[in-house]
Amino acid sequence: MRKALTFASLGVALALALPSLTYAQDAKAAYPSMAPLEQYTMPRDAEIALARSAAPESISRDAEVMALGPHGYEVAANGTNGFVCMVLRSWAAGTDEPDFWNPKIRAAICVNRAAARSYVPVNVKRTELILAGRSKTEMVADLKLNFDKKELSTPAPGAMCYMMSKDSYLSDRVVHWHPHLMFFVPQTDAAAWGANADGSPLLAADDPENRQTIFLIPVGEWSDGTPGPPLGKH
Repeated sequence: MRKALTFASLGVALALALPSLTYAQDAKAAYPSMAPLEQYTMPRDAEIALARSAAPESISRDAEVMALGPHGYEVAANGTNGFVCMVLRSWAAGTDEPDFWNPKIRAAICVNRAAARSYVPVNVKRTELILAGRSKTEMVADLKLNFDKKELSTPAPGAMCYMMSKDSYLSDRVVHWHPHLMFFVPQTDAAAWGANADGSPLLAADDPENRQTIFLIPVGEWSDGTPGPPLGKH
């Protein structure tokens, strides 16, 4: 999977593994358009708990939490440490991802202060556009305009996140994948970092829609301290 790895803004995630051609065709057939909004929402308390499970409790307990409302993300709990936890939905993925409209996607993520300034606004905007009824093409065009007008920014220096929840649902094929850290930088040559090379623990994918490159490092434990899947089997 190493050479076939792609990722959305997500994080989803979405840490989404690039499926085989057969899976991609099946998924696109299964999710050709947006489902009713209620299929993407969840009870507020459950969403807060899932969002906080993205990072170790020592970090997430003092983080701000954002939850999905009818028109976009809203602050559901105030924080004091500069971190922001949220649960990304399927449209955080690149528009060519087969799970883009998958209503089962729940990708818990907890970002640091630098990512809260740059990564979070991009995903908040993507969500607002989708919930306002914009098509994939219109959303990408609107994002480009926002970036060009400096209303959205490329990743701030030091932007990173935790995605260590064993309860996330990242895609139909990989579901939980591995607990991992992600680092966001303006678009760059991942090979210059040694990413995706055989034996390298560093994975990477380009994310042109959000004008960034995402680096990932799988770790051995979920946020609750229980063991994750064996490393080396990405």
